[in-house]
Amino acid sequence: MERLYMGLDIGGSKSAVVLGRERGAEIELLKREAIETEAGRRTAGECIEALIRLSEEMLSSFGGQRPCAVGISCGGPLDSGAGIILSPPNLPGWDQIAICEIMTKHFRLPAFLQNDANACALAEWRFGAGRGADNMIFLTFGTGMGAGLILNGRLYEGSSGMAGEIGHIRMSEYGPVGYGKEGSFEGFCSGGGISEMAGTLLLERRQRGERLLWEGRELRAEELSAKLLAKAARLGDPFARSVFRRSALMLGRGLSILIDLLNPDIIVIGSIYERCEDLFSEEMRRVISEEALSGPAGICGIRAAELGDRIGDYAALSVAVDGMMREMR
Repeated sequence: MERLYMGLDIGGSKSAVVLGRERGAEIELLKREAIETEAGRRTAGECIEALIRLSEEMLSSFGGQRPCAVGISCGGPLDSGAGIILSPPNLPGWDQIAICEIMTKHFRLPAFLQNDANACALAEWRFGAGRGADNMIFLTFGTGMGAGLILNGRLYEGSSGMAGEIGHIRMSEYGPVGYGKEGSFEGFCSGGGISEMAGTLLLERRQRGERLLWEGRELRAEELSAKLLAKAARLGDPFARSVFRRSALMLGRGLSILIDLLNPDIIVIGSIYERCEDLFSEEMRRVISEEALSGPAGICGIRAAELGDRIGDYAALSVAVDGMMREMR
């Protein structure tokens, strides 16, 4: 049976509407349009009205065919059960927005809401690297470090929808700051954390009278992005490689905790890991072999996310698909 779904991927700078058609175990991306969210400049109401107008325009191009559900992916905090966006830090002014009620009232369709980590977990589980697994963990490893948990073939959200905040775990007494906590998993394994770690190491080098040169000039701490460091590491730069080795060590420790605690079939990791798997894999796997129980570690595959730049589109649609499947149970 073929079903049409609509997804909204809401972000602080851009938001998108996507239409997809489910065909058996696959989903075909049919159309996508984005708008500038301009959070903090446009009100939540103005942005939602623009998304609704865009949605109607897209649906009209399909001859008025109506989707069977709307899925919404958005950064937290959320109340996914009630369909309410609470007060995400990247969406100032989006306070207590009953987004599912708004969409259901306008389109007369069921609407479902999930935070972006859970939505991406659903996407990779249904259509990406975690396809076929009963127990899968998805780690974002981008601007922050969050997780979505698929346990016993279902999304696990916890008692208050906050399950999977793995980035908040403290990995070391001292270290880069992530999730407001020094030495956290997010601090060591996120874009901002890798940059901060590199800046600290650069300061230590300068205090020893050493200089860090790149392409014939001395680098400043604010230039040390994960992207630049990855490029340097692949060219053999020892400083950049040391930064990734430290991040990979902490990634291995964090994954070992998850493996021992949840015994997953597979762990899927996105964003920076997806682009830099070659810089993480060896050290990460060495640590897992030392830290995790051999039985659970032996059956747990660790893979880079497969959906790439389209994961946000698949994520929003996956929220709609999952919501409908839950209602049919």
